[in-house]
Amino acid sequence: MGVVNVTPDSFSDGGQYLDPQAAVEHGELLVEQGAQMLDVGGESTRPGADAVPVDEELRRVLPVVEALTSTGATISIDTSKAVVAAAALDAGAGYVNDVTAFRGDPGLAGLVAERGVDCCVMHMLGTPRTMQDDPRYDDVVSEVKAFLEERLAFAVAEGIAEERVMLDPGIGFGKTVAHNLELIRRLDEIVAIGRPVVFGVSRKSFLGKITGREPGDRGVATAAANVLALERGASVFRVHDVPETLDALAVAAATLRADGP
Repeated sequence: MGVVNVTPDSFSDGGQYLDPQAAVEHGELLVEQGAQMLDVGGESTRPGADAVPVDEELRRVLPVVEALTSTGATISIDTSKAVVAAAALDAGAGYVNDVTAFRGDPGLAGLVAERGVDCCVMHMLGTPRTMQDDPRYDDVVSEVKAFLEERLAFAVAEGIAEERVMLDPGIGFGKTVAHNLELIRRLDEIVAIGRPVVFGVSRKSFLGKITGREPGDRGVATAAANVLALERGASVFRVHDVPETLDALAVAAATLRADGP
């Protein structure tokens, strides 16, 4: 899953693809590099980020979603707003990625059920504005797992087919470095819920704290974390650096398979 941030303030590439044409060209490049999905978002979810009005979010994402449908990749709309998701689905998106796990807008789960599209629900402690304000857990993995199980049950109760739901433990969303590492170490416990796990670690700040590198130089660290997640059962990898990740995953997958490549 390649990241297409149509925002001025995302932590890694804010402003680079705010222009719709630049975002479209970037998405096309990610598909050429091997991305099978493109996650288009018009509202930053970095720590401390402010909310974006609906009209502005629509203005940012709709032309990008519409243009990228011609790539043949599955287009994901990264939003917590039902109005934005509906417009993006009308424009050709086929997947809804909601970082609030259907808590942000009560109409979003019903929309996903009505449209019969795949979706991802993610764990986040608080909101983007508050999530890194001293996050605490008794057992981060057990608590994230329980949350995802509850949100999966909610999605199904709202009419979404269980096979349409993917789960994201929310690396970096209300977690310390230690929390993130524990989630990676025990990711198989999240996989055990029985739904595909989306792993979004790309260029995140805890990798910078470990390596001392700036966001654009965290491709190798991202690939290392993704290899560990693959070994523990993750299925979808949300990344900025597609070629590096694909190479790392190809070697890891060949090694893990008994019959080789």
